[in-house]
Amino acid sequence: MTDFLEWDAHRLSAAIAAGIVSSADLMRATLDRITERNSVNAIVSLRDEDALMAEAREADLIPAKGPLHGIPIAVKDLANVAGLPTSMGSPVFAGQPAPASDVMVQRMQDAGAIFIGKTNTPEFGLGSHTYNAVFGATENALVPGCSAGGSSGGAAVALATRMVCLADGSDMMGSLRNPAGWNGVYGMRPSWGRVPGEPVGDMFAHPLATNGPMARCPRDIALLLEVQAGLNRHQPYGLPAERYQEKMQADVTGRRIAWLGDWGGAYPMEPGVLDTAAAGVAMFEELGCVVEDVPAPFDASALWHAWITLRSWAVAAKLGPIYAQSDQRDFLKPEAVWEIERGLSLTGAEIQKASAIRSDWFRAATKLFETYDAFVLPTAQCFPFPIDWDWPKSIGGVTMDTYHRWMEVVIPVSLIGLPCLAVPIPSVRPMGLQIAGRPRDDTSVLQLGGAWHGIY
Repeated sequence: MTDFLEWDAHRLSAAIAAGIVSSADLMRATLDRITERNSVNAIVSLRDEDALMAEAREADLIPAKGPLHGIPIAVKDLANVAGLPTSMGSPVFAGQPAPASDVMVQRMQDAGAIFIGKTNTPEFGLGSHTYNAVFGATENALVPGCSAGGSSGGAAVALATRMVCLADGSDMMGSLRNPAGWNGVYGMRPSWGRVPGEPVGDMFAHPLATNGPMARCPRDIALLLEVQAGLNRHQPYGLPAERYQEKMQADVTGRRIAWLGDWGGAYPMEPGVLDTAAAGVAMFEELGCVVEDVPAPFDASALWHAWITLRSWAVAAKLGPIYAQSDQRDFLKPEAVWEIERGLSLTGAEIQKASAIRSDWFRAATKLFETYDAFVLPTAQCFPFPIDWDWPKSIGGVTMDTYHRWMEVVIPVSLIGLPCLAVPIPSVRPMGLQIAGRPRDDTSVLQLGGAWHGIY
């Protein structure tokens, strides 16, 4: 009997704690499910079966470590798990085992998770389409032959195909949100600092990316966020964890939702995307929320300018050492080279100007949140595209001038680090909604998501 593979993680955790399901049985069923369904190429670097079964049997013999005790989880292949290879989708690092686990990963392990392998990602997480020269492409769980999104595409597909019940991810430009919307699951970009990154390199220049949880329901998002989140004494900033599961049940009647659609026509959309998203937005009215169409609260071109400046600067800082070595540079995909070269050419004045625009947008968003509890946007500007594409070259008749312009709809959240939950829309073609909340108010976003899931 493997029906428990369909269970939500919080139910499965309780069943393991009560002895209803053994970790060994769960591991056996998980490995069988991976054999059956991983033709989608979501899980990579799968560990030895005998070693995994031995760890699961040991988990059945010891007291529970935490809420993830005995639960098999595959970690996104941008994060380090001690002893497992971290390829980052790049031939430069393929097959190299990590000497130690990242902070977030160690917290998951301390809570009892058994790491079975990795989930696939684009090269260095660049681009919202999960393919690379090491493992190949990951196929959408709902639309055969199409992209899974990215960069947490492997994680989203592993969840949707019931190979795992929880997954971690990371999000710079929609990487926890677009794959969730395209594969019918949930992904949350927490507030900046809620889930710590690594205390290495420069820790004071504000990051654009964050780690976060993915799951098949908002309560499981809350469960994993409680494990991942919390201050880290080795880092100069951060936010504490909260008891999100306890606070999730809330009456959302009367909450005000700003529907921003295509940002006043600034974001090209594939035909059908806005209609699908609008049908999803109407579900908030069923919950008793007040939904209003709202004009674009900030200039889209200014947001884009700030975004690509700060993003290229960040990518160049991270990947510049690889680019500087001619024998490794040849392994970088063209999009990575373009991003690095662009970042290396920036001046301090250009970076400061971008940061000032970012600050202006934060102030404008704060003003918006004086009236509204959340704003809502689609998770992408197009539906899943053919898996053999590098990226969509045009949307709605508009040429995309960069490899990531088709994901411009996610940058209002990313640029100022808002908490944001991606929820799936019930529709024929996969799409999701971003629910973005006030700065640092992750709980309210989860409450809206929990109410959404109740009628999904």
